[in-house]
Amino acid sequence: MNNIRWKRFLLGMAFLFTAVADSYGQETVVKGRVIDSLTGLPIAQASVYFKGGRGRSTDSLGNFMIIYSGNSNKLIVSSVGYRQLQFTIKKGSVEDLTIKMGPDPALITNVTVSTNKRAKYTNRNNPAVELIRKVIEHRDENRTTSYDYVEYEQYEKIQAALSNSTEKLANSKLMKKYSFIFDNRDTTKMEGKSLLPIYLEERLSQQYMRKSPEATKSIILGEKKVNFGSYVDNDGLSTLLNRLYENIDIYQNDIPVFTFQFLSPIANSAPTFYMFYIRDTITDEYGTKLVKMYFTPRNTNDLLFRGNMYITLDGNYGVQKINMFLSKNANINWVKEMHIDLDFERGEDKRYHLKKSTLMADMGLSKNKNSGGFFGERTVSYKNFTINSPRPDSIYTGSAVVKKDFVDKLPDTFWIAKRHDQLSLTEAKVYTNIDSLEKMPSFRRTMAVATLLFAGYGNLGKFEVGPVNTFYSFNPVEGFRLRVGGRTTPALSKRLYFETYGAYGFKDEKWKYFISSTYSLNNKSIYTFPMNFIRISAQSDTKIPGQDLEFIQEDNFLLSFKRGNNDRWLYNDIYKLEFVKEFKSKLSYTLGLKNWRQQPAGGLSYTKTDNGFPETIPQLTTTELNAQIRWAPKEQYYQGKIYRIPIFNKYPIMTLNYAAGIKGLLGGQYNYHQLDLKVDKRFYLSRLGYADAAMEAGYTFGQVPFPLMTIHRANQTYAYQLNSYNLMNFLEFVSDRYASFTWVHHFMGIGFNRIPLFKKLKLREVASFKILYGGVRPENNPVNNPSLFQYPKINGTTSTFALESGKPYMEGSVGIENILKLIRVDFVKRFSYLDHPEISPYGIRTRFRFDF
Repeated sequence: MNNIRWKRFLLGMAFLFTAVADSYGQETVVKGRVIDSLTGLPIAQASVYFKGGRGRSTDSLGNFMIIYSGNSNKLIVSSVGYRQLQFTIKKGSVEDLTIKMGPDPALITNVTVSTNKRAKYTNRNNPAVELIRKVIEHRDENRTTSYDYVEYEQYEKIQAALSNSTEKLANSKLMKKYSFIFDNRDTTKMEGKSLLPIYLEERLSQQYMRKSPEATKSIILGEKKVNFGSYVDNDGLSTLLNRLYENIDIYQNDIPVFTFQFLSPIANSAPTFYMFYIRDTITDEYGTKLVKMYFTPRNTNDLLFRGNMYITLDGNYGVQKINMFLSKNANINWVKEMHIDLDFERGEDKRYHLKKSTLMADMGLSKNKNSGGFFGERTVSYKNFTINSPRPDSIYTGSAVVKKDFVDKLPDTFWIAKRHDQLSLTEAKVYTNIDSLEKMPSFRRTMAVATLLFAGYGNLGKFEVGPVNTFYSFNPVEGFRLRVGGRTTPALSKRLYFETYGAYGFKDEKWKYFISSTYSLNNKSIYTFPMNFIRISAQSDTKIPGQDLEFIQEDNFLLSFKRGNNDRWLYNDIYKLEFVKEFKSKLSYTLGLKNWRQQPAGGLSYTKTDNGFPETIPQLTTTELNAQIRWAPKEQYYQGKIYRIPIFNKYPIMTLNYAAGIKGLLGGQYNYHQLDLKVDKRFYLSRLGYADAAMEAGYTFGQVPFPLMTIHRANQTYAYQLNSYNLMNFLEFVSDRYASFTWVHHFMGIGFNRIPLFKKLKLREVASFKILYGGVRPENNPVNNPSLFQYPKINGTTSTFALESGKPYMEGSVGIENILKLIRVDFVKRFSYLDHPEISPYGIRTRFRFDF
C-alpha cells in the first residue's frame, strides 16, 4: 500500500514539474501600442510588464514588445496620471495589442488652480539641476571610450519612404502601372502617417576599439541596399542618408543631426539652455532605481531637444533610456517631426551601454503633419558587448574599415540569421518592389526626364547631352552664345570616356570647342570615388581672367548679368594631359602637362615697351608641368553628374599645387615656378552656429608678366561667391606672393530667435570677413621694368594693381539667410582701396541654397 502511494506521489510530482517546466519553456510575445483613450496620442515611457516579472517602457511613439518565459499570465500597464490596467494573456501566445489608457479618477477629482503666468524657473536650489550636474560630472566615465578595449556586433538599418501620399495620386492613370508600389504601405511606424517605403539599406559589422594607443577597426560582414540603377548614384545616396541620419551619442556635447549640431541635454552647458524637471522614480528590470527627468528648451526656437530621460541612482549617474524629439518651433527647415529613442542595457561592470538607437524624421515642404513628405529612419542595434578583452595588435593594423569579400552579394539566409530584428513584411518588399520598378521602361523614361531637369543631362543610352544650362548665354565679347555638347556613359565603355562641346558667338563670329578622352585605370566610372584615370583634352574658348565659379559652368545663363566693366576677356587654346589618382584614405594626387596660348580680347590688350617704343603682344604661350596633392580626411560628398557636392564635416581639407613653366618646350616663353597652399575647415561652435574658414598662400618664383602671376578671384556678378572677393573687379589685383584668410559665420538664428517676427519667419544671421595680403616684387613690377607687360587700363586709367605692402584688401558682409528657406541676401562692404577706378564700395548680393 505504501509503495502504491509512493508511486502515485512520484507520478504527481513528475506531472507537476513537467507542467511547470512546460509553462516556463513557452515564450509569450506581446507587442503593441499604448495610447491616450481621449486624444489617441501615444503615451511614452508607460511601464508594461508581467506581474512579478521584468518589463519594458514604451518608446516616444508608445510602442513596446515583451518576450516573456515566466509563469505569470497577468500583463500590467501603468503610467503616471493614468489608471493602471491589467490583462490576461494566454501563455505561449503572440499578441498584438492597442492599449487605451484613461486618466486616473483621483486626478480628475482634484481641484487645480492655475494662472496664465508661468512659475519662474531657476537653477538655484533645484534638485533636478543638481542631478543633471551629477550626470554631466560622470559623463566621461559612462562613455564607451572610457574602457581600455571594447568590441561588439553592430547592425544598422536605414529606411526612406514617402509619407502621406494621396489616394488620388495612387489611383491616377499615370500611376496605375505602379500599383504594386502603392499597395505596400506602413501605417504603424509613426502616428497618423501612411508611409510608402522606397529605400532600404542594411549593414552588419564587427566593431573593435582600443583606448591606448587609440585605434578603431570596423569589419563589414554584410551590406545590402536598394538599387535604383544608373539614373541614381546609389553610393552617393547612401552617403547622403548616412550623413543626415548619423549615430546618436547622448554623451557628446553636440549631437549631429541633419548637418547641424544640437546641444545634448547632458552637455556641459545644458543647464544654461535647458530646463529640467523630476517627474517620477521607478525601478528597472535589474533592480536599479531610476529618476525620470523631463527636459525642455528655455527658447523653443533654438536647436535643442525636448523629452524624457531615465537616470540611474547607482552612483554611476548614467542614462538608462532617453526619448526626445524636436520642438515644432525649432529653427530648422523642412523637418515636420523628429523622434530619437535610445535604449541602454546594463553590462557586466554594472554600467549601462547603448543597446539600440532609433532616429525617425518626417520632412516636407509644409509643416502640416497631414501633408505629403519624405520619411527617414535609422536604427542601430548592438550585440555581444564585450569590455576590456585585449586583442592582438594585428586586429588594428591596416585600414580602419575593412570589407569582407562579396559583402553585398550575400544570400537571404545570411540576413535572416544575422539581423538583430527581422524586417516587417512592408520592409521586406522594398527590395523586390524597387528592383521591379527599375526594370520598367516607363520608369526609366521618367528618370531620364528627371535627370535632364535636375542634373542638366539628357540620357540617350551611350551618350548624354548637356548640361542644358549652358546652351544659351551672352557676354560683351561673344554677344549671344549658343553651345551644345555631351559625353559618353559607361554603357559605351567602362574604360574609355569622351566629352565634347561646340559653341558659337554671334558677335565675334568665332567657333569654340572642347574635346577630351579619358581612360579609366581602375575599370570604374571616372566620375566616382576613387578616381584613377588618364585624360587628354583640347579646348579653345573664352574666359574672364580672375573669375572663379563654384560648381557652375562659366557660360551659365544666369551669370551672364554682371555689374560694371567686364569686357576684358581672353581667347584660350589649352592642351592638357592629366593623371589622377585617389586613395581610399582620401589622399589624392594629380600630375599633368599643360600648354596654354592666351590671346587678349575685348578691352584687354598686352603691351610692353621695347627699345623705347610701345609694342602690342598678340598672344602669350606657356608650357607647364604641374602637380597637386590633396588630403581631405573622412571627406563625404554626393556624387553628381558633373561635379561632387561636398557634405561638410569637421575635418580640414588641404590642397597643395605646384607648377613649373618651361621655356622652349612646345613654344613656352617663360621659366617660372608657382606654389599654392590652401586649407579649408568647418568649425562647429555649438550654440554659436558654425563657421567656414579658409587660409591660402602662394608664391611665384622667377620673372614673369602679370598674366602669369596670381590674378585674384573677383566677382562682378550679383550672386554671392564664397571663394571670391565679391566687390573686387575682374583683373583688379595681381600678386607674385600672397596670403589670405576668409571667415564666414552662420549664427543659426541665435539672435533672431529672440525677435518675434524674425523668430516666426525663422530667419538666420550670417556674417563674413575676407582679408588678402600680397604684393609684386620689383623684378615683376612693370613700373620698374618697361619690358614687362604693362598693367591694363580702362579709358586711359590703370585698372590693375599690385597690393601695397602692409595694406591688405578687405571686405566684409552681414546678411540674412533662410529667407523663404532658400535665399540668402548679404550687404557687402569694401574697406580698402576705395580710390580705385570703377569700383563699388558696397553692394547687395544674393545666393540660393537648399539647406536644413
